[in-house]
Amino acid sequence: METDVYLDGALENFSGYIAIDEVYDGPFCILFVVDNHQHNRLIFRVLKTSPKATDIVELLQAFQTILTSRKLKVAGMTTDGSSLYTEPAKTVFPGVRHQICEFHVKKEMNKGVLQAVAQVRQGLKQTKTKRGKRGRPTTQEEKAILRRNERIQAKIKSLFDHRFLFVQKELTLAERKTFHEITKGFPKLRTLRAMVEEVYRLYDRRCKCATALARLQKLRKRLRRFKWLSEVLKKLESSTVERSLLFLDDKKLPSTSNAVERGNRRFRKMQKTVYRVRTMDRIRERIALDMVRESRLLSRRQTMRSLQIARMIKSHQLC
Repeated sequence: METDVYLDGALENFSGYIAIDEVYDGPFCILFVVDNHQHNRLIFRVLKTSPKATDIVELLQAFQTILTSRKLKVAGMTTDGSSLYTEPAKTVFPGVRHQICEFHVKKEMNKGVLQAVAQVRQGLKQTKTKRGKRGRPTTQEEKAILRRNERIQAKIKSLFDHRFLFVQKELTLAERKTFHEITKGFPKLRTLRAMVEEVYRLYDRRCKCATALARLQKLRKRLRRFKWLSEVLKKLESSTVERSLLFLDDKKLPSTSNAVERGNRRFRKMQKTVYRVRTMDRIRERIALDMVRESRLLSRRQTMRSLQIARMIKSHQLC
């Protein structure tokens, strides 16, 4: 009965767009389904092991039953790049857009970019000339080798210290100046940065999905010419990139799963402070309690505001 009351309130303004994700706590796994607009946690499952496709199907079917009883339906869903949700989503919600979280795709791309920058640093390190003996250099040749090694080490350090400039979405004028300084003599690193900017342009809401896909194909062809970008190309060739662009054809479909990630962060914060919540039953009870508390947040704020106003009026009358 209490569950029905909670769901009535959570689904009162149901947007039709959901986000699904899992969070782990030791041997347990918690699956969440969240309204991706209202940020309300709608249903969850606590599993003893890592989730399987059958667990996802059971969760989605239970949620579909809840929606059907209230004459509601799912218009779109967002998950991370895991293949765990692909088939269950097609089984339970056929024809519904399944958006892959834009943030997770960019995160994987940026990881590949940083690996490419690290390869360049490793290559520079190997160009250092080893000296024949230790101690202070005495000959002109040894001094020249030392100066050259110092210049190479300074370049390696600058590339490491400013590696974030290769994956940052937008650069200020000062950051662009720094970027051009650290990439002097490395045109392929500037090509890498240009590629990153092209990836970010794919997710411009002003474009349609077909336009973004055409740009993606051109970018893939361009990158195939650069063999040293194999790791980046491998991530860019993944089908998850295409599926992360579906939101461009649906203005209401969120491009990220931040709504469910927010609930995951809330769960992790609770686990750091409430140490007794370590069994399956206690985890289930604590999450249910937290969901009820969150649903009453607005009314609690209104009550607190009313009490504050009442105290202000009373103190003003006493004065």
